[in-house]
Amino acid sequence: MNRMYRRPELEIKWPNLSRTDYRVTSQKSQEYNCFAWAAGEEDRWWQPIPGEQFYWPEGVPQEETLDAYVQAYQTLGYEICNGDTLEAGYHKIAIYVDSSGIPTHAARQLPNGKWTSKLGWLEDVEHELDGLTGDRYGVIGQILKRAIN
Repeated sequence: MNRMYRRPELEIKWPNLSRTDYRVTSQKSQEYNCFAWAAGEEDRWWQPIPGEQFYWPEGVPQEETLDAYVQAYQTLGYEICNGDTLEAGYHKIAIYVDSSGIPTHAARQLPNGKWTSKLGWLEDVEHELDGLTGDRYGVIGQILKRAIN
């Protein structure tokens, strides 16, 4: 593990990071959030709250439910799948949920099998999927995939 890319402040917020291989891959930004980053965007904030400052796909219920987030990613061609294992020819997204089933975070799988996440207003990190599970983000609620064009 390259300690140069690790941040103790992140390990305090996400304790499982310290037990996994991760690295910081960007500077802090308020331009986009994890849900946009998982969708491959870094110029807007995805959130199902009415208002001009947020983006949400047209026709998807504006509610903070796992079903609504799944529907949002389905507008990009993602479909529900069962495994987080790297599959040739597919992009994958993991949606994390809290104990009430409310989406808290999303991560996108990289070609090397690791995952990339935007940590709120903080940096992007490359990480293992379970590195962000815990009190702050909860557990994996759903994995989605779409064929690479």
